[in-house]
Amino acid sequence: MKSSRLKLLGYLGLVGLLGLFAGNHGFFGFFGFFGFFSFARTRSDELLRLNIARSGLNAFVVSLIGLSISIVAVSILRTIEAAALSIAIIFIAQVLTFTISLNLYERRGGDPD
Repeated sequence: MKSSRLKLLGYLGLVGLLGLFAGNHGFFGFFGFFGFFSFARTRSDELLRLNIARSGLNAFVVSLIGLSISIVAVSILRTIEAAALSIAIIFIAQVLTFTISLNLYERRGGDPD
């Protein structure tokens, strides 16, 4: 079996270094992606792939719901700040949903049903 490619998401943590140079503290949230390097020692198997797919589906559903709400909010408020805030909130919700779902599915293990 080969190693999981999920560890490659850990490299997104390097974007957090832009916060040091650009002075924008919003980039510091990307340091959370370094947690995906813990999958470097995890072997890729069928159950892990199934759990990744299920977690991705959960994040996709959250993004569809969040995008629908944000479209309504931006059309009502008509400001660029509302659009920027909604994009940030949807991104955070997607990543948290994927990460929490994957951790729950991996801890449960065994039968996916």
